[in-house]
Amino acid sequence: MSKALASVNTEAVVGGFTQAELDTLKATIARGTTNEQFALFVQTCVNAGLNPFLNHVHCIVYQGKDGPTMSIQVAVEGILYLARQCEGYKGIDVQLVHENDDFKVGRDEQGNIKIKQHEFGFPRGKVIGGYAIARREGFPDVVVVMEVDEVEHMLKGRNAHKWREWFNDMFKKHIVKRAAKLQFGIEIAEDEHVPSGVDVVPEYKLRPDAIDVTPQEPMKAPESVQQEDKPDEEAATKEKLTAEIKDKFKRLGITTAAGRKEFFEQNGISFKDPKDPTIAEMTGLIKVLDMHLAQQADDDLLE
Repeated sequence: MSKALASVNTEAVVGGFTQAELDTLKATIARGTTNEQFALFVQTCVNAGLNPFLNHVHCIVYQGKDGPTMSIQVAVEGILYLARQCEGYKGIDVQLVHENDDFKVGRDEQGNIKIKQHEFGFPRGKVIGGYAIARREGFPDVVVVMEVDEVEHMLKGRNAHKWREWFNDMFKKHIVKRAAKLQFGIEIAEDEHVPSGVDVVPEYKLRPDAIDVTPQEPMKAPESVQQEDKPDEEAATKEKLTAEIKDKFKRLGITTAAGRKEFFEQNGISFKDPKDPTIAEMTGLIKVLDMHLAQQADDDLLE
């Protein structure tokens, strides 16, 4: 039995995933999960028909009050993917309401909520609410209307920095999810938290039983050359990774030390030596940054 199979017993719940894909998931997207948490994450993906490689669903490990916890977060693209599979899907319209807009909500003859009027000019003023209309052939439109104060608590949650930086996009995403789930009967938690009943290592800390994705017997260069080149190669790799990390933080709109510190805390990231992180730690951070960039791209689709 391979090391990967011994450490991750997911044979009964692999669905359409190959063993190589499971190994990749465990080492990247679901890095830091226990075997039990990872099996649950895979089971959730399979049962819901979501593909983590397409950014439908994300697995984030963070430090909760009772220790490390896995958060299964379904992206807006995941919800929309499931909605598009439903017969009669006709799209979802989402709009924000500003304080200077002419906006009226009423009910139709069947008592369903209906947007009666939404007209605006410029300047529109600040955002005070929003709505989404999920349309399906053969069914009445599902309209979800929300005021800003209904999502104010998000500004203090784990994704607070994203809500502060891209409030309008995040608000749209939130409303779209609600409308899609109601119209198309999507019964899946948007953000499921799974505490660990066993020891969980902090993210980016290698466990003894973690999947080893490197060759078991790497080809070795002659000792004299190896000793001479290794420091230079490692320094060059770290320099390249550092530049990539800075670029990704910039693309997320996180440009200050305080912002980066908050990002680390909210995502449960820690380096053994912050002044000299390992290549593995830097690579792990890049994976998390990529996840957030993917979520940001999902939000852009709603514009």
